[in-house]
Amino acid sequence: MLFGGIDVAKHNHEVCVLNESGDSILQMPIANSNQGFGKLMKAISRLITGPAEIVFCMEATGHYWLPLFCHLADVGYRVSVVNPIQSDSLRNLYIRKSKTDKKDSFILADLVRLGRARETRLSSETTVKLQNLSRMRFEFVTKVGVLKQQVLGILDRIFPEYSKCFSDVFIRTSRELLKQYPDPSELAEVDLTELSSFLSEQSRGRLGMERAEKIRTLANNTFGINLAMDSFTLELRLLLEQIDFISEQIKVIEEAIVQVMEELKRQDPQTQLPSGCRHVLETIPGIGTTLAAAIIGEVGDIKRFPNARALVAFAGLDATVKASGQFEGTRNRMSKRGSPVLRNSLWLAAVSARRHIPEMRAFYETKLSEGKHVNVATGAVARKLVHMIYTLWKTNRIYEPNHQWSPPGSIQG
Repeated sequence: MLFGGIDVAKHNHEVCVLNESGDSILQMPIANSNQGFGKLMKAISRLITGPAEIVFCMEATGHYWLPLFCHLADVGYRVSVVNPIQSDSLRNLYIRKSKTDKKDSFILADLVRLGRARETRLSSETTVKLQNLSRMRFEFVTKVGVLKQQVLGILDRIFPEYSKCFSDVFIRTSRELLKQYPDPSELAEVDLTELSSFLSEQSRGRLGMERAEKIRTLANNTFGINLAMDSFTLELRLLLEQIDFISEQIKVIEEAIVQVMEELKRQDPQTQLPSGCRHVLETIPGIGTTLAAAIIGEVGDIKRFPNARALVAFAGLDATVKASGQFEGTRNRMSKRGSPVLRNSLWLAAVSARRHIPEMRAFYETKLSEGKHVNVATGAVARKLVHMIYTLWKTNRIYEPNHQWSPPGSIQG
């Protein structure tokens, strides 16, 4: 049996093959191309007679590993894809401290030779679609958040009182008002009837003269600066336009997610789901289509996890543990080693679950009564929710409000 390690990079990969004794019998660079793959296959064919005689291991380096993985899997080779954390830990076992492509490929080959890397299988095409769409949505939502902070930063300088004008600075009426009148001096001088009419039109009749008077009064008495106002108002208008544009793109992504979730439902017509639900996860209060899609896309096949604790660890919701001899750490923090998209989705689901699921609300309040911080208590709810998700998903059972459910074992906050 032979063991191959591949250090993945954007343009060129480094390959190392070890025998069962751990001796290097092949070391070569290959290009990240069809020609490079052909070169690898030719070299491997001189060492073995078939794909069953070798297993490869590579790091999940960005997205560069995926094409090579797919080509190796297509021709029948077994491939393990490991988190860089695993290979970094093994690197510390070697006395000489060095990091080169050749050394890294050797370490990866040794990792699989020692049986510390399991074979990796790609999720179904539907799951890959959900993962890609959910990650794209996550990135776009993050961008909108950054843009909103920039808008608030500008308002803090030119019109710090503006937050008193609306319950939310970024509701549609507020955004349109800022695009129309980005300079507070314009708001201070605008005709009240004109401003009232504008607010009424944008808010569909909910706002009128009373709100117009409040806005103009605040603009007249603003403590904001008037220095370089032209540049600030231009930036404000452009930022708001970007927010609108990306928000529309997010809606397009969400529509695509719904279509893929419908596709996922058609693949399992035997499961009886309530109206409007496309997966058992959507039957859990607080988990809608968007969150369910993100969880499914990141987790893939739930059956690859032996228990719920493994899923908790995969999401990075498990606690770090520090213990040595008589010492045992008491200030353990969330590991945060898993997928940030999955962890964010589960956190949002937990925030919703503590409001809508009675047992989760009671659990959350118990943690607060024990003196836990809000975030610590929410983290405990998230871990408990993962146990529920794991059980329902693996058994393909819908959520039942009256079901007396409890996870196996105790869950520490």
